[in-house]
Amino acid sequence: MGKRIGAERFGTFALVFAGTAAITIDRGSGGAVTRVGVGLSFGLVVLALVYARGDVSGAHLNPAVTLGFFAARRLEGRWAGPYIVAPGAGALAAVLLCRGLREPGCCASCAPQGQEAP
Repeated sequence: MGKRIGAERFGTFALVFAGTAAITIDRGSGGAVTRVGVGLSFGLVVLALVYARGDVSGAHLNPAVTLGFFAARRLEGRWAGPYIVAPGAGALAAVLLCRGLREPGCCASCAPQGQEAP
């Protein structure tokens, strides 16, 4: 069970970290990455994860996918809970790392109108 859940946690971490980094770099560079580049970063990370770790866990990477597999009876009930929690833990770790790595004020363009970036 540990390898499967670890693969899901790592996969979601990689997806959220790479996607968030692409968005932040795009905003900070005045659009150098472009929307296409941001989309490609998400898509290529998913592709790499499916090839690299898909055989271990199925590369769900999203609790909605897990719920779909569970509803279709293609995933045992004992796996549903861990497969739902693991992506959340991976995503939270990625967001905390991104937040720790960024420079103060680097995301000013991401802040809502009238507010400063945290």
